[in-house]
Amino acid sequence: MKVAKRNADLIGQTDMLRLNGLSELTGCEILVKLESQNPGGSIKDRAALQIIKDALTSGELQPGMTIVEGTAGNTGIGLALVASSFGLKMLAVMPNDQSKEKERMITLHGAQLKTVDPVPFKNDNHFYHTARRLAESREDYWWANQFENTSNARAHYLMTGPEIWQQTHGQVDIFVSVAGTGGTIAGNSMYLKEQNPDLQVWLADPDGSGIYSYLKQGEYISQGSSFTEGIGIMRLVENFKQARIDAAVNLPDQDLVSLSRYIRDTEGLVLGSSSCLNVAGALQAAALHGPGKTIVTFACDLGERSASKLYNDDYLQQRGLALQPEPIHELLARYRDQGEKVWYRQA
Repeated sequence: MKVAKRNADLIGQTDMLRLNGLSELTGCEILVKLESQNPGGSIKDRAALQIIKDALTSGELQPGMTIVEGTAGNTGIGLALVASSFGLKMLAVMPNDQSKEKERMITLHGAQLKTVDPVPFKNDNHFYHTARRLAESREDYWWANQFENTSNARAHYLMTGPEIWQQTHGQVDIFVSVAGTGGTIAGNSMYLKEQNPDLQVWLADPDGSGIYSYLKQGEYISQGSSFTEGIGIMRLVENFKQARIDAAVNLPDQDLVSLSRYIRDTEGLVLGSSSCLNVAGALQAAALHGPGKTIVTFACDLGERSASKLYNDDYLQQRGLALQPEPIHELLARYRDQGEKVWYRQA
């Protein structure tokens, strides 16, 4: 309990929750770190804070300047919140196919929002390139560059990883994370493996991302698409380069539908799509390496930010997804039988 001087000072020190149903089913301790407790409602608040603090310290970012960033939503919300706390301005560039819930939060925090059509990264009109061009167009603009700015990973090395180690009393066997920029999995994996080199780091990748393919065969190849937002990538960036990954698995959206309903009904916890992917990765790790393991992952953001997709029956049906959840015992049995789908780093 503390009284903070600014909203950004409340970022971090989030609680953990044991997922009782999945823990009892698998014989593992499956823990989620509740990043929705951050003032901006997501884990991206941590990167936003470190990016801005480091830039202010170096002098790259100065009072009166405007922070510019391309975002799928949560980093934009985090930067808007931190910018406001430090008396700075924020301009977010966002593809217009992301959830309207995230668009609203960016503007509610006082930032300017520019939306663009979703296009492949190689297209000059991609939100990343648009943000870069805008930042370069004025001297009082500063580009946060979350993909290549390693203050992103540093946030988790300095803050999140130590929190996990302290909360588990050093008793964590497997750490599971999705990756967008790669900052979360990089910073946490570096810190946690310094504490215990035998700890396993698992990456959960959705359809439409090429990270699983890159780890498995050295090139970015994707199949299908996913309703997860801001997760997955099709190029190697500086933050992800620092990640120390032992295993990776690709998991489909249909599993996220099933797990979201199971977690909601058994734990009273409404998870967003990226959080469900994390939990699916944790369940896959538990199915193959349990019982007796302690597995930590993240509830990345507020579940309400997935209301228009993950919890929207019309949207799911349009994507050809079944509304009826797969029974959890059947899902777990299937995960126990799909060990060949998991990529492991060779010793």
